[in-house]
Amino acid sequence: MADGKKHFDILGRKRLLMASASPRRRDLIAQLGLPVEMLEPQKTDETFPAQMNPADVAAYISRKKAHPYLASLGNDDILITADTVVINRGEVLGKPQDERDAIVMLRNLSGHTHNVVTGVTLSTARSQISFSEDTQVEFGELLPEEIDYYVSTYRPFDKAGAYGIQEWIGQIGIRAIRGDYYNVMGLPLRSLYENLRRMAVVHH
Repeated sequence: MADGKKHFDILGRKRLLMASASPRRRDLIAQLGLPVEMLEPQKTDETFPAQMNPADVAAYISRKKAHPYLASLGNDDILITADTVVINRGEVLGKPQDERDAIVMLRNLSGHTHNVVTGVTLSTARSQISFSEDTQVEFGELLPEEIDYYVSTYRPFDKAGAYGIQEWIGQIGIRAIRGDYYNVMGLPLRSLYENLRRMAVVHH
């Protein structure tokens, strides 16, 4: 590693690959200290069946994101794909379409508790597992001017639910969080690590 630290090796001879356009996911996987190779993200259709349980949507989309790469995986490769959604009163919120959409999303989240679900799929040449992590986030009341300022300044159009917990809106707006903080940023590090450890052992 560039900083000279030796990483804790759970992978053995396995090669870890990640397909993600999200700079936050790239940063988070780096924090685990595992050597990972980033793949060029492919455009994925992120639609899901209308009748699907909202809690299952993120894992479903993470499997769709894995699909373009499966045929090219080598025997020692483990591919990570992930998707994050916000569920507010039964409605699945993805990324906002534009400024107006982002403002509406945040007004609906203001003063309420919502769920952030990240689905992760780990794929090898022979098998695939998916899992989800669910974190509850409670927002205090946000003033319309605070929402307008955040959206115009931070432009959160690549974020599910139109906010980044690590940004200004999280610092001034979040009253409580129950569950994995990193999950809200886009990658549930503890459950990812545990599943990778299990997978690497199984496939040694």
